[in-house]
Amino acid sequence: MKRLVLFALLIAALVPGCKRHTIISDEELALIFHDAFLANSLLQNRDARRDSLLVYEPIFERYGYTTEDVRYTIGNFSKRKSARLGDVVELAIARLEAEGELLNRAVAALDTVNNVAQRTTRRVIRRDSSIRVTSLKDTARLRIVLDSVRPGEYRIRTRYEVDSLDQNQSLRGQVWMETAAGKQSGLYSIQLRRKREDGFDRTLKADTAVRRIVLDFWRPQQGKRKRPHITLRNLEITYTLPVGQALDTLYEKQLDIRIFADDFIRMAAPDSLARPADQ
Repeated sequence: MKRLVLFALLIAALVPGCKRHTIISDEELALIFHDAFLANSLLQNRDARRDSLLVYEPIFERYGYTTEDVRYTIGNFSKRKSARLGDVVELAIARLEAEGELLNRAVAALDTVNNVAQRTTRRVIRRDSSIRVTSLKDTARLRIVLDSVRPGEYRIRTRYEVDSLDQNQSLRGQVWMETAAGKQSGLYSIQLRRKREDGFDRTLKADTAVRRIVLDFWRPQQGKRKRPHITLRNLEITYTLPVGQALDTLYEKQLDIRIFADDFIRMAAPDSLARPADQ
């Protein structure tokens, strides 16, 4: 009986007119993205206008899928809790990179996609126009700690000035990362120049082990600590998601990464994105 039921279901699935679409596997979807990137790059080199379906349909057919299968898979990817569309894009990128120097133009286009995704999701997490310290009791203001650090890039920029009134010798500014156990990594240290304004710019890449980032701009190296006279200006700390998460976020917001032509992406978008809110 079970075999008969399964056979009946199989026959029903093959009957023409059923509006079911195939969910494409991650591996095959990555291959489709790979070929689409190459097609886009080739046409851009030739400065050719294109109908997106005429370009992409042969690619889909090569893997045994229809245009609707691809649209359905992309439009419903967010419902697949065990999969990330950014991972599929990364598979396509890795395949292109492995194919060598002949694909430099296509790989460069993918690098641009990654940069756009990261730039779109980048945000400022700390900003101070001026921090001025002229007494020992206020030196704690020159030590900035970021807790609950997430994986990604943290860029720290500021301008500093050590006034001639500062009585300390061999001042240094430092930034480093710490694990939950207090182990330091990524230590960066500079000698603070006196009597002039100078810049500090450092990017730290945190992984899942990092829990804190510490910026300390008052670390006298010689003798007793004396009265300080330091000013930090335009301090800014920005956070950037890892590439894979940035791609996922961009897809979730607008399905607007340029893997396919604009008209194809618009048709792949969920109904809630494709129609005006008042309809």
